[in-house]
Amino acid sequence: MTTSEEHRTLAAVRVEPAGVSPSALHWQRRLSRSLVLLDLLLASLAAGAGLVLRFGDGSTTTYKVLALLFPLGFVAMVAGARGYEGRFLGSGSEEYRRVTDGAVRYLALTTILAFSLQYELARGYVVIAFPLALVLALCGRYVARQGLHRARRQGRYNHRVIVVGRERSAAELIRQFRRESHAGLEVVGVCIDGSLATEVEGVPVLGTATSGILGAIASSGADTVAVGAWSPLSQQDLRRLAWQLEGTDIDIVVAPSLADIAGPRIHIRPVAGLPLLHVEQPEFSGARRVVKGLFDRFVSLVALVLLLPLLLIIGLAVRLTSPGPAFYTQVRVGRHGTSFRIYKFRSMSIGADRELAALTSRNEASDGVLFKMRDDPRVTRLGAFLRRFSLDELPQLINVALGHMSIVGPRPPLPHEVAKYERDVHRRLLVKPGLTGLWQISGRSNLTWEQSVRLDLNYVENWSLPLDLIIIWKTIFTVLKRDGAY
Repeated sequence: MTTSEEHRTLAAVRVEPAGVSPSALHWQRRLSRSLVLLDLLLASLAAGAGLVLRFGDGSTTTYKVLALLFPLGFVAMVAGARGYEGRFLGSGSEEYRRVTDGAVRYLALTTILAFSLQYELARGYVVIAFPLALVLALCGRYVARQGLHRARRQGRYNHRVIVVGRERSAAELIRQFRRESHAGLEVVGVCIDGSLATEVEGVPVLGTATSGILGAIASSGADTVAVGAWSPLSQQDLRRLAWQLEGTDIDIVVAPSLADIAGPRIHIRPVAGLPLLHVEQPEFSGARRVVKGLFDRFVSLVALVLLLPLLLIIGLAVRLTSPGPAFYTQVRVGRHGTSFRIYKFRSMSIGADRELAALTSRNEASDGVLFKMRDDPRVTRLGAFLRRFSLDELPQLINVALGHMSIVGPRPPLPHEVAKYERDVHRRLLVKPGLTGLWQISGRSNLTWEQSVRLDLNYVENWSLPLDLIIIWKTIFTVLKRDGAY
C-alpha cells in the first residue's frame, strides 16, 4: 500500500468505520457516564447514612454541606484513579482495584486536609461514610458488570476485533476470545501472511498482516486490533501502526507469547529503550504458603462448627433414604503425588464403583480421562439433590482441616487419572487440591478435560490470596446457579 493510499484509508477510519453505528462506537462512554451517576447516587446514600447514624437529628449545617459534597469528591477521586476508563470496565479485577484505590485516596486526602486546617472531623462519620461508599460502589460495579455480561451474551456491547498474526497464532487468539466471551471481544476479521486460507476458525481473512490492516478496519468497522504472539509485524511496523491509529477510537492490544501468566507475576522492565516483560517465578513455598495454610485451617474449622447441624441432618437423611453409610471415602492424589482419603456424603448406591466398568460406553467425556454422565443410574434421588447444590462435598472441609486439601486449588484427581497425565499436567500436583477452584466457577462438569487442565494450571501458576477470595466469592453464586452440577 502506497503512502497516499494509506492516508486515504486512514481518513476513512478516522471519520467513522463502515458498518458501525454510533451506539456501537460509544457504548463505553455511555457505560462510563452511567457508572458516574450510579456512584454519585451510592455515595450520597453512604453520606446520608453517615449523618443519620452518627448525628441523628442533631447534625450541623457544616456536616450537611459536607454530605452534599461527599459524592462529588468520591467520584472525582475514582475518576482520578481512572476508574471510569472504558478499557477497565466489565472484565478483570483491575476495575475493582481502581475504585478501591480512588476511595482510599479520598480518605487519605480528607484526613490530610482536616489535619492541615485543624478541623476536628467526627471519626464516627468517617468510619461509616467512607467504607460504606466503597462497599456500595463495588456492589454497584458488580451488578453493572453482570448486566454487561448478559448483554454481551446477546451479542451487544462487544468490541469488534481484527486479529493480526500468523494463521496458527490467529486461530489460538480467536479461540481464546470465544472462551472468554464475557470480555466482549468479537473477532470480525483476520489479517495474516503466508497463507492461502480465506477463513480462520470461521472468521474471514480481510487482508495481509503487513499491508492490509487499515483496509480491514475500514471495511469491517473494527474498533480494536489484536496482534497475536506470532506475527510478521516488526517493532517498526507495530510502532508505525500505532502512529497511524492515533486520534481514532481504535485500540491496539498485543498478545504476549507467554500463556496463562497473570498480571501480578508480570512487570515491565525498560531495557535499552525496549519494554521487556519480567516474569516472576511462581511461589510454591515460603511465607505466603504458610499464610494460605493458616487461612485454610481457620476457615475449615469455623465452617465445620457453623455447619455442624446441617452436616448432621444431611448425614441422617443419607442413612434413611438408602442403605449404606452416610459418608463415602475414596483415594485421591494430593500435593507432590501423595495419596489421601477424601470424604464426601454418599450420593450413589452401594457398589457403584463396581458398576462403573459396565457404564464406560456411556461416558459423555470424549477425552476418556474423566467419567461424566448426566443421568447416572447409580446416583440416588437424594444424591442428585446433594450434587446439584454441591452439598455432597461439604465433608471435604475435614480434609482441609487435616491439611490434605486447600479451600481453593486444582480439582483433586483420582490415581488412574494421574496415571494418564502428560508431562505438563503433572504441574497440577505442585499445590494442594481444592474444595473449589477455577474449574468450579467456570463450568464444573460442563468443562472438557483440556479446559479443566488449562484452568488448573492457570491457578497453579498465578495463585494468590486475593485470587482465592475472589474464587470463594464466585463459588457461592456458581453453586446457586447449579450449572454443570451432575
